[in-house]
Amino acid sequence: MPRLHAPSKEDSRLLPPFSALPERCIHVPATDAEFAAARAALMAAPVLGFDTESKPLFHASQTDTGPHVVQLATCDQAWLLQLHHAQARALAADVMASEAICKAGFGLDHDRSALPARLGVALNNVIDLDRVFKRHGYASSVGVRAAVALVLGQNFQKSKKISTSNWAAPQLSLAQRHYAANDAHGAAMVHAALPGWELRQPAAAQRPSRPALEPRGPRESSAPQTPQTTRPPRTARLLQAAVAPAKS
Repeated sequence: MPRLHAPSKEDSRLLPPFSALPERCIHVPATDAEFAAARAALMAAPVLGFDTESKPLFHASQTDTGPHVVQLATCDQAWLLQLHHAQARALAADVMASEAICKAGFGLDHDRSALPARLGVALNNVIDLDRVFKRHGYASSVGVRAAVALVLGQNFQKSKKISTSNWAAPQLSLAQRHYAANDAHGAAMVHAALPGWELRQPAAAQRPSRPALEPRGPRESSAPQTPQTTRPPRTARLLQAAVAPAKS
């Protein structure tokens, strides 16, 4: 069966912007008090969006010492744990090892091997959201940008320049903080909206052969339908696919 195509960058640009976290909701703990507050919030969260950042390697001879940042987010706050801090490593280890906290992210194959080595713990209750979309017929790597377009009907912007910046720096720049926080926040928002989105998806055997970005309602009845002579603009179709309520 042919794979469905997730929204392209051009498709995403037609949508309203993603509701990114403001600076006041992004926490980068550095003091004992800040780590205590971060621990209380993170260990109490039932679900967290999750991602990591590593200093890029530009030569084959370089040694990979990452991940250097673990970012964790709810639907309204994010915490960036810089792993050069011993307290950050301890907190990240406790969160990632917890079976009570669901950690949801995208493209986690590398993290599943790199993080246990970095933190010294096994990862528990981790969900790779790419696999959820794969079950619905999409390619194996959807990613946060396309998932936000599909599920939330919003344009999630990512900067390649920031993604390849020095994540091992002792102090993260404002742009780095917002990039890292919203990667995890985007995953949290997609995870929260996934149940409703999944209810609107046709079963694989019933999926009609039509463009992936058109709205998908329940299976059509056998009653004759009035042919449509016009199609809504692409922006409207994207929004309908993301937010239209399921029909009973």
